Amino acid sequence: MGLRSGPRRLLLMGGVLLYAVLYLNRHIWHYPLPSWLSSHGADLLAMPILLSLTLAVQRRLFPQFRKLVLPDSWLLGAWLAVSVWFEGVLPYFSAVAVGDPLDVAAYGVGTLAFRRWFNWAEQ
Repeated sequence: MGLRSGPRRLLLMGGVLLYAVLYLNRHIWHYPLPSWLSSHGADLLAMPILLSLTLAVQRRLFPQFRKLVLPDSWLLGAWLAVSVWFEGVLPYFSAVAVGDPLDVAAYGVGTLAFRRWFNWAEQ
């Protein structure tokens, strides 16, 4: 069972804030963090944030989709697309991108977290 809209919004905003902190730490602050958090924390948060934004845009732009819940096939497709692009294709074209199977797993856990806590019809 999902959370009500208010707690979901707070949980999502907390995730966005943590993502921003991890990003700023990686590029500006360089504060030492546990390696699992600095390496995979942003990847874990990426899918819930991305999918929540996708769901919000769909609901706002199309009134008939106010109660839309993303089907599991869309979630699987989003996880595959992000995983293939960022961990399979991008490392061949970028000197800084590195493919990491644990990132794929983090995207998967994030997708499951979205499905569990955020992919519910608004009440």
